[in-house]
Amino acid sequence: MPGAAKGLKTSSKKPVLSWPMNPALWADVVGLGHALIVLFVVGGEALILAGWACGWAWTRHALLRRAHLVSITIILVFAALDQWCPLTLWESELRARAGQAGYAEGFIATWLERLLYFEAPLWVFAIIYAAFALLVAGTYWKYPPDPR
Repeated sequence: MPGAAKGLKTSSKKPVLSWPMNPALWADVVGLGHALIVLFVVGGEALILAGWACGWAWTRHALLRRAHLVSITIILVFAALDQWCPLTLWESELRARAGQAGYAEGFIATWLERLLYFEAPLWVFAIIYAAFALLVAGTYWKYPPDPR
């Protein structure tokens, strides 16, 4: 498919969902959602650690903490299975349909490269995700959510 990212498979079959609006707009929406998930996982851990140090009760909220732990676990599972994040694939497919370039690398790899000029193979990011998941799990265990 023209404009599709190398390494990402795009389907030539008729899509299951039709997009009545501009696919570039939907690609931006998916990208924004993806960025918000990254912010939740990374920023959430920073706030949880700060909350631990400062005694902020809201950082022990059970639903918040479980959602945070589940989020990084899902990310780690995809990375451990050497699979692209579904949001990366979806955004790339939408960009290809809009005639734009999709991602040649994963979402995180692409933005790290753009923001920090950092390039690494997918396995390096899997190790980073695993280390971060261990940090989140350790925080969950040492600073558990309030059971209320």
